[in-house]
Amino acid sequence: MRTQYNTSFTKKERLQKNKEFLATRKEGSRHLTKNFILYIRPNGLEITRLGISVSTKVGSAVKRNRIKRLLREFFRLNKEIFPHSSDIVISAKYGVSLERFVEVEEELRGFLKGL
Repeated sequence: MRTQYNTSFTKKERLQKNKEFLATRKEGSRHLTKNFILYIRPNGLEITRLGISVSTKVGSAVKRNRIKRLLREFFRLNKEIFPHSSDIVISAKYGVSLERFVEVEEELRGFLKGL
């Protein structure tokens, strides 16, 4: 059962600038799952911000956009399990094989609870 959290994904919760992505990748800790690489870096703000990176090597635009939608939805519904006051970049690995939200949720929820 979910408690009441803000379940929107606002502009201030997104990494938008290339330098923010680069800083998170360079200075953040790197974590691997089966289908994703997560970079996590404390940001000194009161919010957790998310950036998503899916290379053209992953597949067609349809597949890349589907993966991005699934990751945004997972973040939106599960903000409470992400590290607080952090910048997070999630990159999809080549050959990612996720089609359903449940698959993304199982993989990332299990990983994030272990942090």
